[in-house]
Amino acid sequence: MDFQITDSMRAVQDVARTFAENEIRPLVMKYDESQEFPVDLIMKLGGLGFMGMTWPTELGGAGLSDLEMTVVIEELARVDPSVALTVASHNSLCSGHLVMFGSEEQKRRYVPDLAAGRALGAWALTEPGSGSDSGGMRTTAMREGDGWVLNGSKTFITQGSVASTYVVMAVSDPALGKKGISAFILEKGMEGFHVGKKESKLGVRASDTATLMFDHVRVPAANLIGAPGEGFRQALRVLDGGRIGIAALSVGIAQGALDASLAYAKERRQFNRPIADFQAIQWKLADMATEIAAARLLTHRAADLKRRGEPYAIAASEAKLFASEAAVRATGEAVQIHGGYGFTKDYPVEKLYRDVKLMTIGEGTSEIQRMVIARSLLNY
Repeated sequence: MDFQITDSMRAVQDVARTFAENEIRPLVMKYDESQEFPVDLIMKLGGLGFMGMTWPTELGGAGLSDLEMTVVIEELARVDPSVALTVASHNSLCSGHLVMFGSEEQKRRYVPDLAAGRALGAWALTEPGSGSDSGGMRTTAMREGDGWVLNGSKTFITQGSVASTYVVMAVSDPALGKKGISAFILEKGMEGFHVGKKESKLGVRASDTATLMFDHVRVPAANLIGAPGEGFRQALRVLDGGRIGIAALSVGIAQGALDASLAYAKERRQFNRPIADFQAIQWKLADMATEIAAARLLTHRAADLKRRGEPYAIAASEAKLFASEAAVRATGEAVQIHGGYGFTKDYPVEKLYRDVKLMTIGEGTSEIQRMVIARSLLNY
């Protein structure tokens, strides 16, 4: 793999960085404090092609590579992880599921609007009683006439209350366990489909997270993705790609923390010297930079494997595990470097410190990533 940023990657990076600095940064705390979903920003990102980055141009996508997508997500997360999470989840989860496993008719019907940002997608796997044990879901899909009837609920669904297109996993044959889980396309407004509580969260507060409820929701047979019983296998493949997005988010958050810390350390004076002169601060900055570089390389490696069509699931777990935990350490050190000011909302590291914790939870916790990696090592 060539680890140099290509001209095309740099051009995309420049567009994302300029947008993040000029359009997003002035509004970061406004949206964080109000927990308002930034509709206008997301629509503008759709206009830039960032809501369908890697999807084929014939489906309205931008036709970018997986590496270019990681660069975009990193640049957005450096300024606002909430916006970056919206972009990453929209690209990787709902849209990704449809592009990878949907029929040609399903792709033509849904993907162009999703890719352009005219519609938002949500992906519904997690339930109140099944988080890491996603195969233990209880939402059911019963065959009835020429369609299906869904009953149950989902929780912690990103874009849950603002999406119009949903990919929902449900148990269609309880006797088969995980092999009896299927995936369905639902649309907002279907009778019996309700959006429940919107979560009030510690961080990434402008990213919409909500509960979904299904009360005898009738779903046409044409909205089944693939064959009955293929949903769980599809979901695992989708999560592999999503973990690269979370790794890129983590790298961006850590880079944002380092950038802010470097600027502060040069300006803040104690004992008649900038605190950047003190070894204690210098070593913190050095450790942050080194871990960010390692996390970025792991993330780009996973994205490159995916781009080349090679197995990437373990690489994605390694990148997600290391990058997310490195970002937690980086934001913690950033607050420490800022001292008391790092505990106030006047400086960006306070928000990054709150936002970063989700990176070790979403798309599979750190514990799940270690389990995936260990099973691969042990051939389990």
